[in-house]
Amino acid sequence: MAKQFWKGSALLAPVPAALVTCGTMEKPNVLTIGWTGICCTKPPMTYISVRPERFSHDIIMDSGEFVINLTTSAMVRQTDFCGVKSGRDINKLEKCCFHTLPSQKVSVPLIEECPVSLECRVMETKLLGSHTMFLAEIVGVDVDEKYIDSKGKLNLQQCGLAAYAHGEYFALGRKLGDFGYSVRKKKKNRK
Repeated sequence: MAKQFWKGSALLAPVPAALVTCGTMEKPNVLTIGWTGICCTKPPMTYISVRPERFSHDIIMDSGEFVINLTTSAMVRQTDFCGVKSGRDINKLEKCCFHTLPSQKVSVPLIEECPVSLECRVMETKLLGSHTMFLAEIVGVDVDEKYIDSKGKLNLQQCGLAAYAHGEYFALGRKLGDFGYSVRKKKKNRK
């Protein structure tokens, strides 16, 4: 198989198409973020990368808090809208008919329509070039109860999460396995 070599670029995919809220309940804002992920398990750490010229950049810099709201396939049009319009010019939450709820641990609101919201407190910022990385501790997770089964397990597959890859949005597909399934011993049927 032949491969072409390209110069270095941001081609790690897929990534979440996340709606990041910032501001306060009285004056909330939202922006779409693709540059995010998990950095550490204990303590639970994440990051978002935001261009300094974005309206939300200074809001997050000043407050030191944000919420990562995971989006669904049904929300892709609104998610895209929140990535191309500025909170300087329009109330994107209102325009997209999103409803905000208070978070438990941070002053930033979360989006009610999102199945999972990660409440984050900034621990460190680093200007990396075109973006500032906000490294943050996940201080709380808000989960829509309809995705929690009777055993208290989150059924993330049922959420219909959306992903972003190289300028395009995708629906996440079917479950292929779970962590450790490749080495797990099969249970014996006892009669």
